[in-house]
Order: sequence, then structure tokens, then C-alpha cells
Amino acid sequence: MGQEVILIVIVVAFAAFMFYNSRKRKKQQGELATKMVPGARVMLSFGLYGTLLSVDDEKVTADVEIAPGTVVTVHRQTLSRVVDDAASDIETTTTTTDDEPKHVTELNGEPIYGERADDAEQAKRKTED
Repeated sequence: MGQEVILIVIVVAFAAFMFYNSRKRKKQQGELATKMVPGARVMLSFGLYGTLLSVDDEKVTADVEIAPGTVVTVHRQTLSRVVDDAASDIETTTTTTDDEPKHVTELNGEPIYGERADDAEQAKRKTED
């Protein structure tokens, strides 16, 4: 009899957890839908940023301008989130004020630049000792 009670408690807890997650997900989708208006800066599910131009509910598509004059039509579900302008400013160039090149180290085959490279180099030396 004790095992049956434990099993029932587990099933009830699992159902409550699923109900809670469902409500939370619906709330997030509703908030996202209110932010998805033409002119909003959006990120697509595959990491591409652009400006939302229009959403066609019948065809379930959206037109997104990814560069001036370049408009792509994507499935509406690829609109993953709305980003604010400060968060979407992606710096593509790195410049240094001194003439010395930045220190570059590889960690697991990936290049690491700047101060993180110095930290990784020190950690590498410690493991070799």
C-alpha cells in the first residue's frame, strides 16, 4: 500500500509540473506576440538579426530585413525573440590602441584573445607541471 501512495504522489506532482510549465510557456508566447510588431528588432532561431517588416498570419510567414534592401521571408516560428537595440549591437571589429598584437592562445582548438588568453596560458602551464 505504501508504494501505491508514493506512485500516486509522483504522478500528481508530475501533472502539476506539466500544468505549470504549460501556463508559463503560454504566458511567454503571449508576451512575445505583443512585442512582434513591424519595426521591432528581432533574432531568428538560427541567430540571424533583422528588423521585422510584416507578419502574414494566413501564410504563417514573416518578412525580415537583414540588411538595408535585403528582405527575407521566413516561417513565423523562426522569430525567436525581440531584442533591444543595445543588446543587438554586435561589434565585428577589434582594435588595439598599442602597436603590439593581441596575445592569442588556443583552448580545445578555439582561439582565445586578450586577458583570457593569459589566464588560459597560466592554467595550461599549471597542468603541465
